[in-house]
Amino acid sequence: MTDTPTTIADLIAARPRHDAALLAPDRDTLSYGALTAQIDRTAAALAAHGIGAGDSVAIVLPNGPDAATAFLGVAAQAAAAPLNPGYRTDEFDFYLDDLAAKALIVAAGADTPAIAVARQRGIPILAITPQAAAGAFTLDAPSGAKPNAKRPGGEDTALLLHTSGTTSRPKLVPLSHRNLIASAGNIATTLKLDATDRCLNIMPLFHIHGLVGVLAASIRAGGSVFCSPGYNALRFYAWLTDSQASWYSAVPTMHQANLARASHNRAVLDTQKLRFIRSSSSSLPARVMAELEETFGCPVIESYGMTEATHQMTSNMLPPGGRKAGSVGIAAGPEVRLMSEDGKLLAGDAIGEVVIRGRNVTAGYLNNAAANATAFHDGWFRTGDLGRFDEEGFLTIEGRLKEIINRGGEKISPREIDEALMAHPAVAQAVAFAMPHAKLGEEVAAAVVLRDSMTTDERALRDFLSERLADFKVPRKIVILDEIPKGATGKLQRIGLATKLGLAS
Repeated sequence: MTDTPTTIADLIAARPRHDAALLAPDRDTLSYGALTAQIDRTAAALAAHGIGAGDSVAIVLPNGPDAATAFLGVAAQAAAAPLNPGYRTDEFDFYLDDLAAKALIVAAGADTPAIAVARQRGIPILAITPQAAAGAFTLDAPSGAKPNAKRPGGEDTALLLHTSGTTSRPKLVPLSHRNLIASAGNIATTLKLDATDRCLNIMPLFHIHGLVGVLAASIRAGGSVFCSPGYNALRFYAWLTDSQASWYSAVPTMHQANLARASHNRAVLDTQKLRFIRSSSSSLPARVMAELEETFGCPVIESYGMTEATHQMTSNMLPPGGRKAGSVGIAAGPEVRLMSEDGKLLAGDAIGEVVIRGRNVTAGYLNNAAANATAFHDGWFRTGDLGRFDEEGFLTIEGRLKEIINRGGEKISPREIDEALMAHPAVAQAVAFAMPHAKLGEEVAAAVVLRDSMTTDERALRDFLSERLADFKVPRKIVILDEIPKGATGKLQRIGLATKLGLAS
């Protein structure tokens, strides 16, 4: 990796033309040369429509190779803003307005409320029609606008994503080409990726994990990506065989679903060629990590990332480097420190807020001076996560500042309760959260999913926890569910869960 590309398009153009770039079920392989040509066609179509550097283009496409190349093609000419195709009308109205979108890209013939919203707002709609190769498409762009030949440079925005907005209005995060290339390089270096590696992508391509943790990192290394049409536990093992992947990256709930079907796919497990498995975007229970390594016969690398860092901040290492269950690893790209509430950097084994700075970190939220004043301090971005370093520099996340349960003044990390529940042999998934309490302010609650064919009840789980946790940490309510509500990317979400489960009244 001696080249120093300025933009994502430069990075792709520098790859050997005939090497495989993208693959997908029932599509031909797209080479890097064909990917470059597709990006150039998309950029030219946008330019002809008057769209250039600094303009935002919303992308509403199903997961798959066309979503990948649409993102890359838009980023070559403007700022790509991939949106979750599952949004409802009101959500699309908010996001298209907040983005000040100059165009909306959808699949030809698509039935999405985004189209009606765009028409109402006078936003041009650009339709793509897939071709035979994975990610190749034609773009039907209205004509009549004044051409805009201004293409972005390294400091221009390549990607616009919103924060989750679980506790406040979603904030808009602009990520530059420099941010993306830096983070992709960090991930490729951490995972020792090269041109022989192929990733099976099951992550949404409207989320930083899939866009950078898989797609951009693979391109940075000159490797290839097998683009699934979206995660499906019933099809995962067939895709693993078809892709001949050397790795995949996912959130813990996906890993757990894969484990649940492992016994039905022994033939695939005996022949798969995974070099490693990556986990990110939420905490991976230690037991799940051990089961993954035993089942797939390869190391599991847990990383820690967030949108404002263009994904990766820390990571465990591949052998012979160290990895620790329950830890998110060592600094893997940006500088990572801990900070006190009053803004002082901490040392030793103190618990503090994780702060970062580096080339992969956003320069600030878009048009949000108040949020920037809170989120940045002396050049450091405050992540909102509480963490602790051990003597070897491995970081353990103790929880989100906003997720810490304040039970009458006792501060409780929900992750500690998660881990204790996951130690029960009947528990497959667990998430602890705060529920309102008239006198204490907040009380501890938890939701669990049981393993197939295993049973237990709330009292038995509370008794189990009472032997492992102080009384004030034992949940006063444990709800046993068939499935825990998740966010759009498959992450378990604590904030708002009490309301969703009817425990907030």
